[in-house]
Amino acid sequence: MTVTHHVRVHRSDENLAREDQLAWKIAEVAADPVEVQPEVVDMIVNRIIDNASVAAASLTRAPIVAARAQAFSHPVSSGGAGANLFGTALDRRTSPEWAAWANGVAVRELDYHDTFLAAEYSHPGDNIPPILAVAQHAGADGRALVRGIATGYEIQMDLVRAICLHRHKIDHVAHLGPSAAAGIGTLLGLDAETIYQAVGQALHTTTATRQSRKGEISTWKAHAPAFAGKMAVEAVDRAMRGQTSPAPIYEGEDGVIAWMLDGKDAAYEVPLPAAGEPKRAILDSYTKEHSAEYQAQAWIDLARKLGTATPALRDPANIEAIVLHTSHHTHYVIGSGAGDPQKYDPTASRETLDHSIPYIFAVALQDGGWHHVDSYAPERAGRADTVALWHKITTAEDAEWTRRYHSEDPDEKAFGGRVEIRLTDGTTVVDEIAVADAHPLGARPFAREHYIAKFRLLASPVLDREEIDRFLDLVQRLPELTAAEVAELSIVAKPGVIDESAAPKGLF
Repeated sequence: MTVTHHVRVHRSDENLAREDQLAWKIAEVAADPVEVQPEVVDMIVNRIIDNASVAAASLTRAPIVAARAQAFSHPVSSGGAGANLFGTALDRRTSPEWAAWANGVAVRELDYHDTFLAAEYSHPGDNIPPILAVAQHAGADGRALVRGIATGYEIQMDLVRAICLHRHKIDHVAHLGPSAAAGIGTLLGLDAETIYQAVGQALHTTTATRQSRKGEISTWKAHAPAFAGKMAVEAVDRAMRGQTSPAPIYEGEDGVIAWMLDGKDAAYEVPLPAAGEPKRAILDSYTKEHSAEYQAQAWIDLARKLGTATPALRDPANIEAIVLHTSHHTHYVIGSGAGDPQKYDPTASRETLDHSIPYIFAVALQDGGWHHVDSYAPERAGRADTVALWHKITTAEDAEWTRRYHSEDPDEKAFGGRVEIRLTDGTTVVDEIAVADAHPLGARPFAREHYIAKFRLLASPVLDREEIDRFLDLVQRLPELTAAEVAELSIVAKPGVIDESAAPKGLF
């Protein structure tokens, strides 16, 4: 059973009781000793594999190289054994907050792991790096790790269901700080009081504007969730030492809702599991087959189908215009409705092209597929016929697709739309798609074998086959792992893949 909590702004003289604050309700859910159901455990295993896949593919990318160098500039803290970094030797450790940082960047860099979209956007797999880092540092076993990750997903996704951040240009990681702190609290078996303080501090330190996802998108896009995870680890540490946080952090008259979100007259209905109720939110999330913004997943599948069936659509000389009729979000965030000229710029950054559905549709239409590196290469973006086709593609908001995007009915919730292609000969091609092929309701829903295939595909250039097999064997025994085995739940690159001497120098 789910309990819906009415959350509104309170004046200071109303003295909102701690037990009635959202941060306390979150802490109660995190402290609940309820066991994790088998199907949830299976999905957690899938998502750890998924994170390792995209981290492997990112090991030599500049943001990861820099973040890894920062992490290894700090010694292992004295309170535990430290945590692993993706790609490096299993016996080499750093402190958990810096492991959360570096591994968080690796997981997020390619925009290629799981997603959940409701009132807000999220990548709930971003909870895994900080929770796993603390598990390794603190010597937690597989069962504790599973429980912590289940909480992280539950809290972030429940906040995402209820509280919109992007309407006020607040970055979506403001829901991640509290969820990661709550997940760490579950992992460590902390009491509600300690988790409550950590949740408040994590939220307070992780609110930032959405400029990181606007215009010319920078490398900070990958760092933002990693920073939230790092702040969550530090918030838990402070709370365990008896330090307190601003309260009520959500409901206070100078709090997050009053001044960053819908204002002093706002109210939200936040669903959370009742006491003793299993945490099942992860089952409502979905991963990516393609390395692109989630709203692009279905469009890639439709474009590759159309281009394969009718190769003439790949030639801009045959096209008068292409209009993607879609949801408000797709139109205004990654479509022409954003008003960002960078979304049509062949010299734009990878991060910007990842948020340009006109570019993505053009390339998928021409290539009949999508590749996490080749599809973003400067020479691919600058190809003359692609630029010509790309500039004929616009988006338009469609009320019905917006309604379906926001629907709470999983059978009709949709992230695609309808394409209308007007050809120069006067004919029109019309088709539509509701969800990506890999979606649970799609043409080819992702199951364990697909997660494993994705991992093998992305890891094979940088990991030996024996290392791939070792990791897969270990992670698929997750709830049975000892603390020593959790300490090895990472991936080690082939010799020569990582050249630490080439890392950029900074302050540390």
